[in-house]
Amino acid sequence: MDKITKGRFIGKTAIITGAGQGIGFEIAHQLAAEGATVLLNDIDEALTAHAATRINAVGRCLPCPGDSGDLAFIEGIVDRAVTETGTLDIVIANAGITLFGDFLSYAPESFHKVMAVNLGGTFFLAQAAAKQLIRQGRGGSLLFTSSVTGHQAHKDLAAYGMSKAALEMLAKNLVVELSPYGINVNTVAPGATLTERTAADAAYAATWASITPMGRAARPDDIAAAALFLVGDSARHITGQTLIVDGGWTTVSPSPY
Repeated sequence: MDKITKGRFIGKTAIITGAGQGIGFEIAHQLAAEGATVLLNDIDEALTAHAATRINAVGRCLPCPGDSGDLAFIEGIVDRAVTETGTLDIVIANAGITLFGDFLSYAPESFHKVMAVNLGGTFFLAQAAAKQLIRQGRGGSLLFTSSVTGHQAHKDLAAYGMSKAALEMLAKNLVVELSPYGINVNTVAPGATLTERTAADAAYAATWASITPMGRAARPDDIAAAALFLVGDSARHITGQTLIVDGGWTTVSPSPY
């Protein structure tokens, strides 16, 4: 495929974590296809390299393997963005982990791991990025990836759902902290989505199609379209908001079990 030469994000640099596959990959792919230089992170080094190679067929993507919950790595990826491109404009904290478990027997180590990645990684990436955006003095966009489980109870996901609801509150709070600098902060909350991970469940697509008002589970490009809107110039006056992309599931909330 030919390199993209024009688009909404020409001249901009974006960081996205947890983007080796699935929703994160598609967001990174679409950003690069619209002209952004993308620093793509995943904890899996081989997956990061493969994803970056695919995206480099349509734009510019720099692979950045590492632990997005590690403070030194977080600071390093922000520095690399500026060193290699001269700017930082968009940061999408997409990395997260899901550890299912019954509330009554949920292990402390599982709880702390979910919080460290889903909350700690997002919080400190936003902090490091915001400092850079403030230094640049041109504003910018932060986007967090939440989930419908932050809105509706879901079996065996008490810790995960709690972490996702907290991200939405973080976005609201940062309106107070970052609006004076022209930085908007929003959250996208995907519903059931067909990715490499969910493909392991043979019944997933049919189950969610049957209980989703729009008649199907989401595809990664559905979520990516919402994400690109929220970090684009058309959404500059939108901040502190969560955009749910779930085909209407949270409106009616039938259980998949």
